[in-house]
Amino acid sequence: MQNVYMLARRVGAWAFWPALLIVLLGELMPHAPDFGAPDKLLHFLAYFGLAVLATDALGARRAALFAVLGLVVLGGFLEILQSFVGRDAEWLDEVANAAGAISGGALTAAVLRLLGRND
Repeated sequence: MQNVYMLARRVGAWAFWPALLIVLLGELMPHAPDFGAPDKLLHFLAYFGLAVLATDALGARRAALFAVLGLVVLGGFLEILQSFVGRDAEWLDEVANAAGAISGGALTAAVLRLLGRND
């Protein structure tokens, strides 16, 4: 079981960076990508996924908390930058970003603690 856990942490660590790049590109493209889903849901899911990967990689520790807080700040910063690439910066997008990051981090930390993996 230890090997499965370590593999999951490595996958989380490696998958985080391309996922972050995809979110950065999606947020800073001059025209928002159309996935046929509500915009706020996409924001929530993007940051939920990033927080899951970060928390999985870091474990249910203080570093994961700082990673989630960093994602909340990054989401706000990207919303501001959107106004410079011809898109609208929206507070509700940042609320969705923050809700997704906090939910993803909290859920993953809870699962890790239930599995006895706090490291």
